[in-house]
Amino acid sequence: MSADERQAMRLRIYLDEDKRDGDRPLYQAIIRQARQMHLAGATVLRGTQGYGRSTRLHTADVLFSDDLPVVIEIIRIVALLERREDIGLITCETVALRGRRVLEPGAVGT
Repeated sequence: MSADERQAMRLRIYLDEDKRDGDRPLYQAIIRQARQMHLAGATVLRGTQGYGRSTRLHTADVLFSDDLPVVIEIIRIVALLERREDIGLITCETVALRGRRVLEPGAVGT
């Protein structure tokens, strides 16, 4: 690993858009918590089609579909993720952070 590279983990959380945490979407709650924990970054990606364990197709082709697939990607240098069975599939892989600005653990981005 070079001097301008840091070891990190990328978490991918797969869930349906209609999952809730109280009165707001679960993906918003997860992003808010990741930001409060000063993790390196997070992005929510909304899918137009997908299926999971049930093999039931979730698609934007259906008018007013509210259960489209959502993937949350979180980059963490030092972190934890509470194990929750109700979220959906979570994957974790090692990634190398490269670029002009690699945040130190606990640093807040702008």
